[in-house]
Amino acid sequence: MAKPRGNTRTEPGAGDGFWDRPMLINLLADLLLLAGGVLLAWAGAMALQRLPVFPLKQLVVVTPLDQVSRAQIEHTARSALSGNFFTVNLEAAQAAFERMPWVRSASLRRLWPDGVELALEEHRAAARWTPQEGEARLVNSRGEVFLASSREALPAFAGPEGSAPRVLARYQEFNDGLAAIGRKPVAVHLSAREAWQLKLDDGVVLELGRDQPKHPLADRLRRFTTHYATVSSSAKNRLQTIGVVDMRYPNGFALRASKS
Repeated sequence: MAKPRGNTRTEPGAGDGFWDRPMLINLLADLLLLAGGVLLAWAGAMALQRLPVFPLKQLVVVTPLDQVSRAQIEHTARSALSGNFFTVNLEAAQAAFERMPWVRSASLRRLWPDGVELALEEHRAAARWTPQEGEARLVNSRGEVFLASSREALPAFAGPEGSAPRVLARYQEFNDGLAAIGRKPVAVHLSAREAWQLKLDDGVVLELGRDQPKHPLADRLRRFTTHYATVSSSAKNRLQTIGVVDMRYPNGFALRASKS
């Protein structure tokens, strides 16, 4: 005779505790392991930064320099290259070196096991820049204005803020055009009204005025060089020195003798 099966009931929550969930336990263990690893790595990095290990002992400059001295580099390096081989902040050091006079750009990289390699690009001065307001500066060969001092004999540029690249480009054009008569510009001025004025190496001031489609600057300069020899000879015969040549006329020019 078959025995009646007893009713089996499971109490709510029985066998459903935390320790009865192996997947949850494994996940928690993984999280704890990960957190421990991160904490250990952080502690190791902090300890490495404080310990006198892998100190920086050498700074290798790999570019030849004309304007920046070794003493200036070492002075900047003392504050910019802090930490050791692993912890030195190269981006901050780069910014510090690029704040040095005459430095256009800087790049650094680590040299195992105790050094840093430094490459500097210097500005190449093309002219002096006298802004309408502010401190006198220099213009490099790219038309960029930078703050530095120089004893070199450089042409003088002046113009509105931001016009240095245009003035440099015009200077090169004027210099090429004047080579035909053996003269060169020593000063180029661009006014706020876009009028151009040159001073030549013989002291003559050349008023070229504004560049216009029908009367471009190149034509006015060519007209000046064409008649320069005749005008100069005539002035000498009269025992006069040319002070200003006004080329702003469509088909001619006006002369003004020097007061000296």
